[in-house]
Amino acid sequence: MDNVTDSLLDTYLFETNSLLERLDELLIEAEQNKDFTEDEVNEIFRSMHTIKGSSAMLEFNSLMEIAHHIEDLFFYIRENGMSALNSEEKNELFNLMFKSVDRLREEIEKVENNEPLSTNIDSFIEEINDFLSKISGQGKGQDSGSDADAAIVSASVSLTDIPGIPDSPWCIRLFFEEGCGMENLRAFMLVTTLQENGYDFICSPPDVETNGETSQEIISNGFYLGFKDEDQAKKAAVIVAGSNNIHSYELIENALSGEKEKESKEKTSGAAEPDTVKKPQGTQQPGRQQSSAHHAPVKQNLISVNLSKLDSLMALVGEIVITESMVTSSPDLKGLKLDNFMKSARQLRKLTDDLQDISMSLRMVSVSGVFQKMNRIVRDMKKTLNKDVRLTLVGEDTELDKSIVDSISDPIMHIVRNSMDHGIEDSSEERIAAGKDPQGEIILSAVHTGNEVIISIQDDGRGVNTNAVLEKAKRNNFLTKPEEEYTKKDILALLMEPGFSTNAEVTEYSGRGVGMDVVRKNIESIGGGVSMTSEEGKGSCTTLKIPLTLAIVDGMEISVGNSIFTVPISNIRQSFKVAAEDVIFDASGNEIIRCMDEFYPIIRLHNLYGIYEEVCTNIEDGILMWVEANEKSFCLFVDSLLGEQQVVVKPLPAYLNNFGIKEYGISGCTILGDGNISIILDIASIYSAVIHS
Repeated sequence: MDNVTDSLLDTYLFETNSLLERLDELLIEAEQNKDFTEDEVNEIFRSMHTIKGSSAMLEFNSLMEIAHHIEDLFFYIRENGMSALNSEEKNELFNLMFKSVDRLREEIEKVENNEPLSTNIDSFIEEINDFLSKISGQGKGQDSGSDADAAIVSASVSLTDIPGIPDSPWCIRLFFEEGCGMENLRAFMLVTTLQENGYDFICSPPDVETNGETSQEIISNGFYLGFKDEDQAKKAAVIVAGSNNIHSYELIENALSGEKEKESKEKTSGAAEPDTVKKPQGTQQPGRQQSSAHHAPVKQNLISVNLSKLDSLMALVGEIVITESMVTSSPDLKGLKLDNFMKSARQLRKLTDDLQDISMSLRMVSVSGVFQKMNRIVRDMKKTLNKDVRLTLVGEDTELDKSIVDSISDPIMHIVRNSMDHGIEDSSEERIAAGKDPQGEIILSAVHTGNEVIISIQDDGRGVNTNAVLEKAKRNNFLTKPEEEYTKKDILALLMEPGFSTNAEVTEYSGRGVGMDVVRKNIESIGGGVSMTSEEGKGSCTTLKIPLTLAIVDGMEISVGNSIFTVPISNIRQSFKVAAEDVIFDASGNEIIRCMDEFYPIIRLHNLYGIYEEVCTNIEDGILMWVEANEKSFCLFVDSLLGEQQVVVKPLPAYLNNFGIKEYGISGCTILGDGNISIILDIASIYSAVIHS
């Protein structure tokens, strides 16, 4: 694909996915209210019309066909009202619409994965048509629009000012729908279609394929197609009538003789079309006035930006921050009294901080999109499992980095499915017997705390039987210490071990032995953590701790010998000095320290990374840093603390992944103000590499 096509495809995917997400929200709300409002009917009609038009332009025929027939269905509903449907037909409509959104989403996923689209959707189209026939009282297979010629009207008008057109005996003048965008490309697609069908004609403006400025000319004056004879013009008008995004068109007979020209314009818009014309689009737009009328530009307060451009901006801002730090920390400035320079440096630091904040905010999006998707999951599972459950959303306006929001959708979906499948009781009677509300509840909440967002998925179901979990873990050799030493917290953590499942049988939604371990792995891959709490008979809660962004980290710089490392501040609980007599040893000779009435292992960073030159080996000469990640705590022994600093995270070169360095606590690196490189530590991976090994 060329750059223009790539850009069109990105815009199409963004627009269509946004419309489908909005449709899911709308359908969930409408089904709860057991009816569509007039506004909701109009919104669905407009959404399907948009999907139909943009899909046709990019020649995604399956998407265009599905959207076109749903549009026809809602054109009928819009004209006749929801009151024309009984309760059974309304339920059938809801199910049909959910199924339609799923089919559209399946086709969109194929486009995203560069897979061929479905070529046989006849049975699904027939299902939509049968339902339309049922509610409209038409016979099966009857076409709602069979006479497109009814839209063709002849007129006589002067065309002397249109380049090339005065020599054409017949002309079609058309306008695209207001605000549809890319009018020149839509005109080019129409020209291509007519040429493929063997029509001989000229068009004005002629350079619509290569000149984007012709869009405004088409908006103001229309697009002209000139033909040599009446028969071709009328047949071409039928194709124009069936094209997408056409607001109005007219068939014009050119006055070539010396007779007085007569002007009689009759435009065919969606609002004025007879019922026999198969063109419901545009019915809500006002008819156009004189063709010479100019339209004021529409003010746009929002634009969509390719995420790769934001990535490039963040990388550039990071380089600016690093360069600013290198300039102000230059060793050449030591000992010099430069008041004006320092004043300018402080102003530069303020500006770079502001620039950093703004560039980060551009990538921040609310979690509402992910949360709203869970409404659909709960709705479908309610019907499949025959459970009465409501989903309550809290804090859906909380914002996260776009890349992180995309990463948490699947983990949250899996947890919600678990809660629905074997968290909530199987029947209302079981809940009533337990003294609960007959309707179960799942609460999905998000709250911003400092540099992270806490997302919790809580249900009021049966909870986890920890004795059963421990017994199964023992039976399947999951235990790593004596059974009696396992706390409730330890037992629940077993549920996130690879291959561990408490389900006795496989269901559509869970029980395959691949579940919470994948959730934990996905969350940890973005620097987050997962924990669980549960009380048998009262419910469970899974908590996700998610960093706001992966691009910038508040870190503590530490030294080990001549090496510098960065530990994320969010992982640090305390730093302290100890005496040699405070350190004790376990049965294997490993060092342990007591903190807050608990015992924690000591990991000497120089031993882990093989740093033996100019390092502190005496426990009293260095410093202990008490760190924690994913409910796992230990103490790092380092030489010294260098100070807190906000650092820009740089990914490691891809080839280094072949050495598995991420498994040994190295998550990335950063460039310091003096030009040195600091390794950013992953505390959770260090624990797994040393304590678990």
